[in-house]
Amino acid sequence: MSELREYERKTLLTLKVLGGRATVNEVAEKGNLAHAAVMRAALSLEEAGLIRVHEKKVTRIRLNEEGMLYAEEGLPERRLVKALKDMGGEAPMEEAGEAAGLSKRLLAIALGWISRKGWAAVDRKERVLRMPIEPPVGADEKLLASLKREGTLTVEELDEEMQEAFKLLKGRRILEVDEETFRELELTDEGWRLLRKGIEVVEEVTQLTPNLIVTGRWRKVRLRRYNIKAPVSKVWPGKKHPYLRFLDELRERLVALGFKEMTGPIVELSFFNCDALYMPQNHPAREVHDMYFIKEPAYGNLKPYEDALRNVKETHENGWTTGSTGWGYKFSTLEASRLVLRSQTTALSARTLLSKELEIPGKYFAIARCYRPDVVDRTHLTEFNQVEGIVLGEDLSFRDLLGILERFAVEIAEADRVRFRPGYFPFTEPSVELHAYREGYGWMEFGGAGIFRPEVTLPLGVDVPVLAWGLGVDRIFMMKTNIDDIRYLFTQDLEWLRGRGVI
Repeated sequence: MSELREYERKTLLTLKVLGGRATVNEVAEKGNLAHAAVMRAALSLEEAGLIRVHEKKVTRIRLNEEGMLYAEEGLPERRLVKALKDMGGEAPMEEAGEAAGLSKRLLAIALGWISRKGWAAVDRKERVLRMPIEPPVGADEKLLASLKREGTLTVEELDEEMQEAFKLLKGRRILEVDEETFRELELTDEGWRLLRKGIEVVEEVTQLTPNLIVTGRWRKVRLRRYNIKAPVSKVWPGKKHPYLRFLDELRERLVALGFKEMTGPIVELSFFNCDALYMPQNHPAREVHDMYFIKEPAYGNLKPYEDALRNVKETHENGWTTGSTGWGYKFSTLEASRLVLRSQTTALSARTLLSKELEIPGKYFAIARCYRPDVVDRTHLTEFNQVEGIVLGEDLSFRDLLGILERFAVEIAEADRVRFRPGYFPFTEPSVELHAYREGYGWMEFGGAGIFRPEVTLPLGVDVPVLAWGLGVDRIFMMKTNIDDIRYLFTQDLEWLRGRGVI
């Protein structure tokens, strides 16, 4: 009993008055104590076996501004299928979007979710939507209506179907989520025994003051002992974001393996982003829905690359001296000078192959940000990172490439199993897609790889095999850390970061 401090004694006595069990807020209010003082006392009393602390976490949700808009007007995909129904169940995408009153951004969101939910067939080639019947109201729409009606709901009180709907709406970032922890304090048998013996509250001080000495109050107070084991507030020193730290570590590992880093501009010439990679100028991946084009200036300078440009132009038109027949169309130098936001790190490989500093044999890598128009969800972002690599030298084979990819997946992503599937890319032959599996996470596609075609290497002055791969390093990190939402890779949510032991 003599070891108890002033606030610990007050907390025990207040709990007794409240019947032996009460929340921290009730104890603080009844005992006229600060909430922090009650919590500090509770931790010490629990350690001494005098009380038990019961915790209950509650998640409360409400709609944010975008969520309220969806609750009032309907989810974009619901508005689109309603318009489609009124148009007879089939209509061009843009016309259906216009009839539904959807902006370009909302139309893109609606198309993504219609495909995901299987509400309609999306013919992207003809840009037509077909819907056999209007789909029933989903659980996410029911939860949206409930939130509009109730304002705030507690996730733990929802049934299983509504909890799944909560995860869906949370992933769409239309909810505000607040997590609260309620704590109750309960006297143990030992605590009751101590109270029956009787305890009194004695004022404690941390230091003697002139006033205490002059007034004589020093005889009635107790000097508080300094307890080095007492719980204190957590300190959150600054650290690197976990994803940034992973990228730095990956860069160090690749350098340690003998790779040299490739660098290049984010605003790239279409020549390096597409043409030098033997991607025809009428390829679908070069359209506005797959690349960001720079508005001003719209074109860059190709003069430093005149020789390579001439070789690439002839390769596209007739195959040049590569043994190919080419694509058989009239190559546009103006189109090759178009400026875009880099859509793939392979542009850096093209620049490296053309560089005067290229070493043969050699190993090169890049970890770079890329940009593509996409519907943002738990697996897609409009900007993302890729890790690109090339290995060039005599006598390299496809088997060497598969070995590199397998080692990458196992050592970097810590995958349990790896499998390869045939792939197609305009600039490699043969081509392969890398898939990796991790227990408890599942299978994930990492990206593509292959051996650069002669139509890529010869026009740039390289006459040896070049093994190349471009992998989604974002997804590699997600698998390694068991993250199921890619948006967390760039989050500034301090609670989430602290929960992962980052800061």
